[in-house]
Amino acid sequence: MGQDLAGRGVGLDPPASKAGPGRRSLLGLAVALVATPAAAARPQITAAGGRTRLVLPLGRPVAWSLSAAADPPRLLLDLPGLPPEGAARQPGAGLIRALERRGTPQAHQLVILLSGPVAPPVLREAGGRLTIELARGPAAGFARLADGRVLAAATPSRAPLPLIVLDPGHGGKDPGTIGGRGTLEKRITLAAALELKRQLEAGGRCRVVLTRSRDVFVPLGDRIEMARKREAALFLSLHADSAPGARGASVYTLSETASDSLSAALAQRENAADRKGGLRLPSVPPEVQRILLSLMRQETRTGSERLARLAVAALEGEVPLLPNTHRRAGFVVLKAPDVPSALVEMGFLSHPQDEAALNRPAHRARVAAALAETVHHFLDARRALQAGVGADTAPG
Repeated sequence: MGQDLAGRGVGLDPPASKAGPGRRSLLGLAVALVATPAAAARPQITAAGGRTRLVLPLGRPVAWSLSAAADPPRLLLDLPGLPPEGAARQPGAGLIRALERRGTPQAHQLVILLSGPVAPPVLREAGGRLTIELARGPAAGFARLADGRVLAAATPSRAPLPLIVLDPGHGGKDPGTIGGRGTLEKRITLAAALELKRQLEAGGRCRVVLTRSRDVFVPLGDRIEMARKREAALFLSLHADSAPGARGASVYTLSETASDSLSAALAQRENAADRKGGLRLPSVPPEVQRILLSLMRQETRTGSERLARLAVAALEGEVPLLPNTHRRAGFVVLKAPDVPSALVEMGFLSHPQDEAALNRPAHRARVAAALAETVHHFLDARRALQAGVGADTAPG
């Protein structure tokens, strides 16, 4: 549905604030790398009945803004994030003498050279197209328009908050580890995940979903797909496993070669809980799959390592830690190629002190607070990178 954005006077919507891009569709990028580029759509100018209409194909949401300038009379349409395509100059019709494109590969300005002063333009945006309708106006009125202010701008659309997927390990017919006092891992992980969800939602900086919110069995592959299909910002799997003599929290990221024998044993135990985990890729040609996987895995590996470092830093001083706290192994649940993922062992139910601590709500709340801090720092770093800062703010 079209929306009038100008034509009711000056001082309309303020220009959309510059925001970092949302999550990039790597599939789209991979397809673009192998596809033949299509010709840029050309602006259409029509003139009839003393009015002139300019239709500009945008193709996607753009935070455009329109202003006016005099001597000579012209309208200036700023198109941030939209590279200049097509001819640098295009002849006009009616009230438009010509169109000129100026700018950089990242953004450009469309200069609408006018044959004379015009009334306040009427703009509508719909279906990926911006329409500007012009009618002749008095010189004095146009001079008031051409004072540098923004005449109209894209209505800012509020992007959804990033999605965090929390994965309480085990569930249903799979109890996970059973501690010496009879503590079931599946109950500890769910209680901790619910507390972490509560703290994150109270912060108001992200959306949170759980792979399970009750005592049910969820296949590992389904846990991965939940994060992938919803384009999660990160995936955090919570566990409290068993390892003779081991005590303290630890954090794991994906590696086909385990960093140590304990990590290898934990991965083997967790993977054995479900053999249907596997990775399902979109149905695309093999050459696109190779490009897609390469791009996604590199980006995801970097994000996962950052997530793990942040988690270790946040947990330190809050709970006992396993030596060499950040470890690596081939956990199936961490194999999504496009979602940064980490697995947190909150402690070992095979150790009496860890088991006692994990049964205390206050201890689980401390663990959750540290992990909430981890998520917030991760999202801050992600936002900075998307905005082009390029600095990894993760500790050490």
